[in-house]
Amino acid sequence: MYDIAIIGGGPAGASAALFAAKAGKQVILFDSGKSITAKAWIENHYGVKEIEGPALLKEGQSQATKFGTKLVKENINTLKENEGFFTLQSDQQDYEALHVVFATGMSTKLADTAGLTIKEGTEPRVAKIIETDPEGRTSRKNVWAAGTAAGMSVHTIITAGDGAKVAVNVISELNGERYVDHDVL
Repeated sequence: MYDIAIIGGGPAGASAALFAAKAGKQVILFDSGKSITAKAWIENHYGVKEIEGPALLKEGQSQATKFGTKLVKENINTLKENEGFFTLQSDQQDYEALHVVFATGMSTKLADTAGLTIKEGTEPRVAKIIETDPEGRTSRKNVWAAGTAAGMSVHTIITAGDGAKVAVNVISELNGERYVDHDVL
């Protein structure tokens, strides 16, 4: 069983996975290969020279797996709640986790079928988003959302930051105290 399952391998999802795995949590990251970042040319991501979207995705996922995230190239079709955990079903198999983070970019289809509260989007070309509180919690206990799916701007730097924020909040809840990650030279 994983501590955290993250649905979506784009900037928000990979950033959440990076923070959670670095904090010692058991993390699984699902990448369906449908991130809009795969079609992007990026010149406004702080700390990164201009980069093609596919290279940014690869680097972010590589950083997350470096700390132990299990990267699975599968699409999650169903989310079922059990007593104290969730089952995520793909075409290949089932996975179990205590917390789930939706980082599904412009898609809210799975979130809607899982019973999350969906509302109108505010970004251009983003029709629907998952309703969250400021920490990233959704209408279901232990289910979170980050990035564009949660109403953040589609810019990679913003979605990556939101993924990190949500991960810190999930880690803090799992730990029972506020989590901070500061590396020192």
